Amino acid sequence: MHGVDVTPRVWDRILSVRSGQACACCGRFTEAERAALDLYGPVARRDLGPVTVAQIGQSLDGRVATASGDARDVSGPDGLAHLHRLRALVDGVVIGVRTALHDHPRLTVRLCSGPNPARIVIDPRGRLPDEATVLAAGDTRRIVVQGVGRPRPSGVEILHLPMHEGRMDPARILEGLRDIGLGSLLIEGGGLTIAGFLEARLLDRLQVSVAPLIIGAGPQGLTSRAPIQHLSDALRPETRFFGLGSDIVFDCALGPMASRAMLPLHQHEGPVTAVS
Repeated sequence: MHGVDVTPRVWDRILSVRSGQACACCGRFTEAERAALDLYGPVARRDLGPVTVAQIGQSLDGRVATASGDARDVSGPDGLAHLHRLRALVDGVVIGVRTALHDHPRLTVRLCSGPNPARIVIDPRGRLPDEATVLAAGDTRRIVVQGVGRPRPSGVEILHLPMHEGRMDPARILEGLRDIGLGSLLIEGGGLTIAGFLEARLLDRLQVSVAPLIIGAGPQGLTSRAPIQHLSDALRPETRFFGLGSDIVFDCALGPMASRAMLPLHQHEGPVTAVS
């Protein structure tokens, strides 16, 4: 397992990778700083095209909340910082309407430096109230993906897509968001929303952040609508492990682009000159 140290100079480098002004492979860094570049560099890269990454935080026993719905402290402080870093590296963050209604997320970047992503809620039936926290005015786009003709307040964009049996096709959602200028996306929750994109084979990466606590009951993380019957059919992604202090991150590559993103951009012969 790789221990991660996100020092200011490492984070500055990662943000430069995001803007296309630097790479994650050159320079002299400590082993823990290099682990940070290995963890965040594949998400920050844009030279391979837009990336779709999902992140879920859970307990040791796979719970994302208590039976009463309390999900506020499932992730430890380092796990929360990790989530905010991922937000800063994408163009938009996607959540389902249940997450918006129950958790009242802001979806902003507060625990690190970096830009706020667009806030996107999948709300097929238009249940999200206009005064929801996630729709509060700010410095970024607010988008509701819905299948009904409900109007929204000024400044809130509507992406209207068809429904089938009350649900929306994740592929159509992804296509629609890309058509309105949103490239790299973070599917943040909840578990059913992430599972929908995972089962549709639309995720390039999946990151599962595990905190050292046992909840005992409550909703589980990823819940498939079409569970497998045999372990031989289980998805077995290429997985790396990173220690973040309070949490452990399982970083799963789910496709060829994700594997390519872990390769260095430059090939070096001999000593590497430090790059600031």
